[in-house]
Amino acid sequence: QVHLEESGGGSVQAGGSLRLSCTASGFTFATYAMGWFRQVPGKEREEKAISSIGFSGQNTYYADSVKGRFTISRDNAKNTLYLEMQNLQSEDSAIYYCAAVTPEPSEYWHGGYFNMKGVWGQGTQVIVSS
Repeated sequence: QVHLEESGGGSVQAGGSLRLSCTASGFTFATYAMGWFRQVPGKEREEKAISSIGFSGQNTYYADSVKGRFTISRDNAKNTLYLEMQNLQSEDSAIYYCAAVTPEPSEYWHGGYFNMKGVWGQGTQVIVSS
């Protein structure tokens, strides 16, 4: 059974940093691309990942809204996905979720990255105050 557990959220001032973690179980983590999604309070969860990383960690993708500020990484030995967030802005306030995604990140693909297993964790909330 797929289980995803996000952590690391919190409240920060604009310009601050946070590091999110996602621990996965119930599937062979090292063979799946992974991604981060977010849900702004009062809105639907975004169906496209804001960032994704290939199974080996070599290929990455960032939405324009987070490019240059967020860094995705993974530790396959620990079944853990990370999102380092810097220079946080109020518009980054959201609940953040991780998921296995499809397709594998590629510079040639511009169609977005989607939750391939349809399973979500409880998410971790980020609040950025200005």
